[in-house]
Amino acid sequence: MSSNVGSKRNVKIFVLYLMENINYPLDFFTVNDIIMQTDYVMYLDFAESFAEMLDDELVECVGKDERGDDLYMVTQRGRIVAAELKSDILSSVLDQSLACALRYLNFKKRGIEARCTVTEAKNGKYKVSCTFTEKGEEIFRTELIVDSKNRADRMKANFAERPEAIFRGVNALLAGNVNYLFN
Repeated sequence: MSSNVGSKRNVKIFVLYLMENINYPLDFFTVNDIIMQTDYVMYLDFAESFAEMLDDELVECVGKDERGDDLYMVTQRGRIVAAELKSDILSSVLDQSLACALRYLNFKKRGIEARCTVTEAKNGKYKVSCTFTEKGEEIFRTELIVDSKNRADRMKANFAERPEAIFRGVNALLAGNVNYLFN
């Protein structure tokens, strides 16, 4: 196993915990996407573990979505496993992963896509361009010129890690809802 949460057993606990706390049916690709929001589980470990969870009746197919893809939920047995064994994984890992999963699902429901690029500007500086589109329409764009490639790359990485937080933060700042930043 190469996943950061450890053994295949921990991968299953991790997946069950997230699915249980989301608490509505998800297709396989969405489950995969929420699991991949952090670097705690590798795709192959997830795919293998998910198939075993189906076989072990920890997860079950509960219907199909509008595209005809199977939708999955945690079974009662899976809930018990997640509740009893979640202490095998650091609670901070579980909390961070659940927060990332919920942000991802919120953006996915709205059809929001986040994009950040770094390009070379004049005088050895770099332009960091960040955009959000909702259902194909650009709803937010900002560009910054920074003094080094390293700083630009760090900004891009931070944006990729938490685009939802950046979107909410800029909206809050512009609306005047984050006064503590100015004190």
